[in-house]
Amino acid sequence: MVMPLGDEHPTRIVPWVNYGLIATNILVFLIQASQPETFTVAFAATPFEITRGVDLDEPVELVVQGVTTDLLGRPWIVERKEQIPQGPVPFPIWMTLLTAMFLHGGLLHLAGNMLYLWIFGDNVEEALGHGRYLAVYLLCGLMASLAHIAVAPSSLVPSLGASGAIAGVMGMYLVWFPHNRVWVLLIRTIVSLPAALVIGLWIVMQLVLGMGQLSSAGAGGGVAYAAHIGGAAAGIFIGLNYRRRAEDSGENPLTVGWASAPHRPGRGLR
Repeated sequence: MVMPLGDEHPTRIVPWVNYGLIATNILVFLIQASQPETFTVAFAATPFEITRGVDLDEPVELVVQGVTTDLLGRPWIVERKEQIPQGPVPFPIWMTLLTAMFLHGGLLHLAGNMLYLWIFGDNVEEALGHGRYLAVYLLCGLMASLAHIAVAPSSLVPSLGASGAIAGVMGMYLVWFPHNRVWVLLIRTIVSLPAALVIGLWIVMQLVLGMGQLSSAGAGGGVAYAAHIGGAAAGIFIGLNYRRRAEDSGENPLTVGWASAPHRPGRGLR
């Protein structure tokens, strides 16, 4: 088990946009908890709805395949029917690409995403500035959703969560702060590792798991690895281009955050 816990590189600014994003995600989750499941499903992004431009306003039935074993241990494919409690939304259906970024499937889903955003978002906000950070965060989330939809355009399974946008933030962090040290829980030990290794391994894992999921993408619930890959790719692309433009304009890398080595001593976990 490898889980990031914090980094050693506090910012020189108050990352109020990052704090605002975390607060908004928590607030929306509290609203979700007070509403029926139809609310969450309706405001999530369903590939079938986006690609067809239709708003499913009634529950839909989905046939899900699974694998079990018989008494002799032989694999056996079984099918079960699941009902997805779809409902209408009060705006064009494409806007669920935005609302889905602030929805989560449970407390652990929310907690994991907010931990990653807390660790990596503030440094990226410092490099981009408040306004650009918000715009790029939303853009990465949008690209992540589109990547997921491209893999399974006819899926009736709704997708939701901030992980695609956060993957974009991690992609930018990888480009700009590869030598920053990140504290991670490695099995039962807390160790400090370079961000390039921590985020790089995470991206490789998403690629491997995503390739394994291609044949069944959109057939049922689970982790949307294509969204993670799409978000990370968008973040890396933006990071490389923004860095190149800043350096071409004569900005000092130390002042915008992407020094080739840690630019100040760490102060422990945050």
